[in-house]
Amino acid sequence: MKRTVLVTAHTGREAAIDSAHLVIDRLLEAGLAVRVLEAEAEDIGRRGVEVMPSDPSAAKDAEMMIVLGGDGSLLRSAEIARPAGTPLFGVNLGHVGFLAEAEVDDLAAAVDSVAEGRYDVEERMTLDVTARQNGQIIADTWALNEATVEKRERMLEVVVEVDGRPLSRWGCDGVICATPTGSTAYAFSAGGPVVWPEVEALLLVPISAHALFAKPLVVSPRSTLAAEILPNTPGGVLWCDGRRRFDLPAGTRVEVRRSTHPVRLARLHGIENTGAPFTDRLVAKFELPVQGWRGRVRP
Repeated sequence: MKRTVLVTAHTGREAAIDSAHLVIDRLLEAGLAVRVLEAEAEDIGRRGVEVMPSDPSAAKDAEMMIVLGGDGSLLRSAEIARPAGTPLFGVNLGHVGFLAEAEVDDLAAAVDSVAEGRYDVEERMTLDVTARQNGQIIADTWALNEATVEKRERMLEVVVEVDGRPLSRWGCDGVICATPTGSTAYAFSAGGPVVWPEVEALLLVPISAHALFAKPLVVSPRSTLAAEILPNTPGGVLWCDGRRRFDLPAGTRVEVRRSTHPVRLARLHGIENTGAPFTDRLVAKFELPVQGWRGRVRP
């Protein structure tokens, strides 16, 4: 079977379209088959590519999905790639871009590495998210970064639970349940800890909670987290990765646990500025001051 790569781009950016042209041409020259999504085909406008429906069927049997954009583009693409287990390879055209593997300046060399098969694949934990009202399921979804129960207008009154036991009651703007991958996203902005991606854990981070005990928590990956919106209080909203939204009436219970279906990310090797340790990514993305570091003193 011919090796096939699905290419998707943030077509609202001219730089992304130009990058898509480079990627597609280089892959075709290397003898690989290339797919593009139907919703983007007209903007990308390349011959020799297969146009696919903009749904998970596009990633079936594809070796990889190359995503040209920022973290938002990668989260959108994860909805297509995850059901087929297709690895995602992100090229950052945004600002921070924690999920991306390469920067646009390294694009040509990165595509050549993909064509030559010089990459590894790592798995990132995802979350299964279920919301119930009076025992009836009103939302059944998933998240790569985080699931958040948030206020709609007025402050939420919630009781938070870990492994079937109540932890605390908060008046708050919301509650974030995050993965290590999501620890540098919304959870970070809400004061949560940065967790290295290889650590297996779940994060529980309150948003502006009015309580003495309202600190971020890191719990076992085998735990089940739950947030119950108290009856006779304002309802809220469930957001997953900032993309999937569900209204939550008062009395709704949201449960979050580790999913058995991860998202797979491609990591290159042999190219400068790619495959960097997570510590180096933190330093680069947040422009952390490391001047004066001399490294380990060796005898």
